Amino acid sequence: MTLHPSDGAQDDRAAKITRLRGILSAKSADAIHLTSGAALSWLFDGARTAVPLGGPPVFSARVDRDGQVTVTALANEIDRLAEEEIHGAVSWEVAPWYASLDAAPPGTLPERDAHDLVRAARAALLPAETARYRRLGKDTARAVTEVLARAQPSWTERLLAGELVRAAYAIGAEPAVALTAGETRGAVPHPIPTDAALGARAMAVVTFVRDGLHVSMSRWVQFSRDASHAETESALREVEADAFAATRPGRHLDAVLTDIAGAYDRHGFGPDAWRAHHQGGPTGYAGRDPKAAPDSTDTVTETQAFAWNPWVPHAKTEDTVIVADGRIDVLSLDPDWPTTTVRGVARPLPLPRGE
Repeated sequence: MTLHPSDGAQDDRAAKITRLRGILSAKSADAIHLTSGAALSWLFDGARTAVPLGGPPVFSARVDRDGQVTVTALANEIDRLAEEEIHGAVSWEVAPWYASLDAAPPGTLPERDAHDLVRAARAALLPAETARYRRLGKDTARAVTEVLARAQPSWTERLLAGELVRAAYAIGAEPAVALTAGETRGAVPHPIPTDAALGARAMAVVTFVRDGLHVSMSRWVQFSRDASHAETESALREVEADAFAATRPGRHLDAVLTDIAGAYDRHGFGPDAWRAHHQGGPTGYAGRDPKAAPDSTDTVTETQAFAWNPWVPHAKTEDTVIVADGRIDVLSLDPDWPTTTVRGVARPLPLPRGE
């Protein structure tokens, strides 16, 4: 769903334009040309920017130092965009359907030349964004619960993925990620679905997108009473708790990642376990915005969203959270899902489905 002005998005739009004007001042530029899906969806209150899922945007935007916003849209998309996606005070320009939208007009700052600043500008969530993020987190968590509560050991990974995709559209979202692992593929970091049966134990990993915002979460369902992975899962939740504790406003992402790497060693996985899979990072208008890496210089911001995903073979934990007021606010947790409390934060357990 796309927010309309009555949802409070227009108040947020003004704040976003103010942030962009700050970038123009820092760069001594008169206008900026936005071309990425993340930046455009952020500015325009969650507008859907592409036609193929994950495809390139079908419009661009110029924001002038005086706050004027001009949208350039492809001729075959402009009417739909004006009617369904982009609201509020903007000027429109039309481009042929075969035109490239990447080139910045003369005298305009290309987004690529201020990429890090634009990413930083969208990091701190504003009130309307936070409200719709909470709604999406709640809806996503509930949808995943409903699918896994009726999943069967005989289902294939593809069938489970298909049901998760169906659930995304049912809540007005789009699926950006739908990974599934049956009992034979729990050691695969990114289990793209296959025809393998789920068997005794299965994992579902999703990212659902609505209003431009990404909610990522991972869940396990257990069809047997086998508890052989319980100790590993418990230790991994401690790694995640260390990741949450390290995610404090003002810290650089590389420092947070260093703490996470050390947590794997402290909790019995060894000093190099973090290298086996990426650990996640900030989220919001991109699934990872950016993915945390040893050379990341982005700074953690108050009211910023994160999706850390600690992983070892046969165990993974992941939710979308907001860092605010010195605490971790979990967005993607369904009250009907079984949980345990780790350092004051409710964390998901495998859903028991065994006899």
